[in-house]
Amino acid sequence: MSHAPLAASRWFRLIPVIFITYSLAYLDRANYGFGAAAGMAEDLHITSATSSLLGALFFLGYFFFQVPGAYYAENKSAKRLIFWALILWGLLASAIGFVTNVYLLIGIRFLLGVVESAVMPAMLIFLSHWFTKKERSRANTFLILGNPATVLWMSVLSGYLVNSIGWRWMFIIEGLPAVIWAFFWWKLVNDKPEEAKWLTAGEKQALQDELNREQADLKAVKNYREAFRSPLVVKLSLQYFFWSIGVYGFVLWLPSIIRAAPNMTMVSTGWLSSIPYLLAVILMLVVSYLSDKTLNRRGFVWFFLLVGAIAFYASYAIGPDNFWLSYVLLTIAGGAMYAPYGPFFAIIPEVLPRNVAGGAMALINSMGALGSFVGSYAVGYLNGATGGFSASYIFMAGSLLISVILTLMVRKAKEQQTAMNLEVKAH
Repeated sequence: MSHAPLAASRWFRLIPVIFITYSLAYLDRANYGFGAAAGMAEDLHITSATSSLLGALFFLGYFFFQVPGAYYAENKSAKRLIFWALILWGLLASAIGFVTNVYLLIGIRFLLGVVESAVMPAMLIFLSHWFTKKERSRANTFLILGNPATVLWMSVLSGYLVNSIGWRWMFIIEGLPAVIWAFFWWKLVNDKPEEAKWLTAGEKQALQDELNREQADLKAVKNYREAFRSPLVVKLSLQYFFWSIGVYGFVLWLPSIIRAAPNMTMVSTGWLSSIPYLLAVILMLVVSYLSDKTLNRRGFVWFFLLVGAIAFYASYAIGPDNFWLSYVLLTIAGGAMYAPYGPFFAIIPEVLPRNVAGGAMALINSMGALGSFVGSYAVGYLNGATGGFSASYIFMAGSLLISVILTLMVRKAKEQQTAMNLEVKAH
């Protein structure tokens, strides 16, 4: 068995590519909020209820193909799946700039969700082939960092684009980079370490030995059905559902919340919308580092989600008249909701073997997509029905609190693995 050090080059070769790829996916799903705030609703005669549905439809499409995407990525090729997804979602995102009625927009938003649904589970599976248990929270974080980091610069860029050339050209311009990047992705990555010409034979063997050692410690799970019935997977799926209600209610409607403030321009809206994501990037990096150092996953998840819930409630409590204090609290809520993504997605590969871990992560992510649909639709609906944002703050605070309770019900990874091993011995 090899005892050579694990190749540091994996971080420099793969993580920037992963980050850029997921950034482009996130750009093309999140810029809808800017189109909605910048006149698209008026141009296409979209009511507030239909606007909420349009914002949420992406996540309904996103819900359906997570598990098939994970299965294909694990058993065939994550590289090939993501290559074609990049091309298709880039073209669909650009096509929004050409729509002339709401029905076309409904179809495109749904299909965009379908195409992107395979990306997250495929990426998580890809990383599990390249990074070990002690690295996984950080690797996952650099992937998911594409989410807040993209919204950070997208908020500024989209604010300028819609202000200078309109919402149609914003969608067209922001969709094309994904199509171009697909060919860089194809050239730069390999599905597994043994295919990489830039690793030495010793580096490949050292990494494979460590990954095999991790798998040897796990209880065998026959198939997806058995994994999906695991109490751990059920709890994490429900937890991620309620967490995602808060995250996507926030992401999709933050530009509209800020735009409603007195004397607020689209450019100012763009800059102010970016600040919560700057905090999110900093917190995600710090939390993932500490989580890998301590191998504590659960504690970092529930604590930051509780902070987010309290910040949303406080924003509700101070009322609509103090915009700047409310904005500070929303910034804290946004940063806190993003902070624990890396530790969260490190939990499953530590307690389930590789043959089912990808499917379990896909199931959890699909429940997150369903939560995202509920959050983005319900927040938009509540904003329109009440003529303000207080009701949606309470809704997001309550969802995060339920997520905290479910997280506390999940055993720590070591306890979970011990319980699963005892269970198999009992049978």
